[in-house]
Amino acid sequence: MPETPPDLDVRKIAALARLELTTDEVERFSRQLHDILAYADQVQQVDTTGVPPTSHPLAESQVWREDEPGPSLSRDVILEGAPETSVRSGLFKVPKVL
Repeated sequence: MPETPPDLDVRKIAALARLELTTDEVERFSRQLHDILAYADQVQQVDTTGVPPTSHPLAESQVWREDEPGPSLSRDVILEGAPETSVRSGLFKVPKVL
């Protein structure tokens, strides 16, 4: 059976991502890709004449709370729940990030 364009697209994306997909996965992802593209095409067909562009769906502008200090946990309580702590120095270990 010849491959359809969505099958080829899925295989190409999988190759770029270095993913090994089974035939069933290719078929499933191809159907999903087709459905997504069909929906995007449907959205493109909506008449938006006269609708101004928006940057946010809500009309409210910057609804932020004031940055006021509030109560927090004590250092000892925090260190009790953390692994590899030193209560004496008030520190805890974190994994290296290189």
